[in-house]
Amino acid sequence: MIKRFSWATVIILMAAALFFGTQLNTVFSGDNIYVQFSKFKDVLSLTEKFYVEDINSKELVEGAIVGLLQKLDPHSVYIPAAQAKRAEEEFRGSFEGIGIEFDVLNDTLVVVSPIVGGPSEALGILAADKILKIDDTSAIGIKREDVPKKLRGPKGTKVKVLILRLGMKDLLEFEIIRDKIPLYSVDVSYMIDDEIGYLSVNRFSATTRDEFVEALQKLKNKGMKRLILDLRNNPGGYLEQAFRMADELLPPGKKIVYTKSRRKEFEEEYISSGISKYQNIPIIVLINHGSASASEIVSGAIQDWDRGLVVGETSFGKGLVQRQFDLPDSSAFRLTIAKYYTPSGRLIQKPFGKDMAEYRKPLEDGEEEEVDNIDHKIESDTSRPKYLTAKGRTVYGGGGITPDFIIKSERLTNYSAQLRGKAIFLEFANKFFEKEGIAFRKNYEKDFKKFLNEFNISDGMLEEIVELGKKREIEFNKEQYEKDIRFIKAFAKAQIGRNIWGNEGSYPVIQSEDVQLKKAISLFPEAEKIAGLKP
Repeated sequence: MIKRFSWATVIILMAAALFFGTQLNTVFSGDNIYVQFSKFKDVLSLTEKFYVEDINSKELVEGAIVGLLQKLDPHSVYIPAAQAKRAEEEFRGSFEGIGIEFDVLNDTLVVVSPIVGGPSEALGILAADKILKIDDTSAIGIKREDVPKKLRGPKGTKVKVLILRLGMKDLLEFEIIRDKIPLYSVDVSYMIDDEIGYLSVNRFSATTRDEFVEALQKLKNKGMKRLILDLRNNPGGYLEQAFRMADELLPPGKKIVYTKSRRKEFEEEYISSGISKYQNIPIIVLINHGSASASEIVSGAIQDWDRGLVVGETSFGKGLVQRQFDLPDSSAFRLTIAKYYTPSGRLIQKPFGKDMAEYRKPLEDGEEEEVDNIDHKIESDTSRPKYLTAKGRTVYGGGGITPDFIIKSERLTNYSAQLRGKAIFLEFANKFFEKEGIAFRKNYEKDFKKFLNEFNISDGMLEEIVELGKKREIEFNKEQYEKDIRFIKAFAKAQIGRNIWGNEGSYPVIQSEDVQLKKAISLFPEAEKIAGLKP
């Protein structure tokens, strides 16, 4: 039935609407989002109409968004459309393409390593293969940033590559069907000795916990009784994945992390389930100035519950939680929606002001001294708030996770850093395989331990590395060279190992010179003591 209104009713309704409209206008006046949006619209409109030259309104709006988010905090950021897809892939843990790690050396596209489980590996493409053509177009002189544009693409599409392989006269042509390529967050896992397992995690993506559990099981099958979890230079990622990783290491009913927010729907509390098989394994976590966010959640939980030791250098200090909001043009922005706290109540976020460059700069080498910090006395003269671990040790908030044992990493000289930065060791390894590849593979390919224990970088090889550096305009510095000679040898040997065995062929070599790792290995008696575990 249609209900009809009298004229008197209509007049009353119009009067009410007028009254309440006036009141709403009063409510929404002043410093509120509607007035400010109107102000911005006026500025943009008048600029477009009267500015002395033509303007790009899209660029102006994006600049305004960047400025808006910068006013909030260092981690609320705008992501242009071109970067948003790449960022999504990194956190999702996969992309679609042919599945290689690559570099461009002397204008030549070189396969650094085929990605395990990808289509290139399945077809037998090898490290050090040189890609000369992509779909009948020369790849000589290709720019590094253009390679993904040529090789990535939707799953199921095809791309042809022409390859020059070391030791073979004829060129090889491969037709590769693109597929979903996993982006692994567990770099490597291997046994340091008969009891100690080592596991390195580079970020917290959607697949991290599953990769972590798989790696733990692999190490357990090899006899692991102690674990070193390396979170150095891990910038973080999904909070939920950090919780799930820590859940694998803690007994039941332990608070791992909780969040506080202006909005209640963003407040969460994560409690360990106790279903893991690794609750009682002695653990040491390695962190440094590049460890942030989710890395600090895991290391903070381990430290607060006295579950093991944290070793290395003080972490970055990022205790803010972001949520990504997608925009209609495929761009996005990440907005800080909450702060996270460790089980003892520590806010890890370090102070930030207007100087973002200063905030983002990690601690200087001289700001920390190497010390047994099990009682955290080194922080006692600061104004940072105090908290207690499960067994009553004092720890401090407001500036990252400070390790229980502070051990500085050794810093490379400028000369060695340039050799690494300009891929000299990769170039050296590729040339080595051109000359010695067949004999080397015959001697070592089936016996990594033999390679690790017997293969050495000769003086002649070092001379070749120096000459390669000179060709890439790296001036030889004798003093710095002699200071870093053991690192230079390790990087060269590691790259040769990587060409055959991937990360499991390079990490053990480099880590033979890793002072933080060596110290961690020696501290397991202390880790067992603090956790109340019997050796």
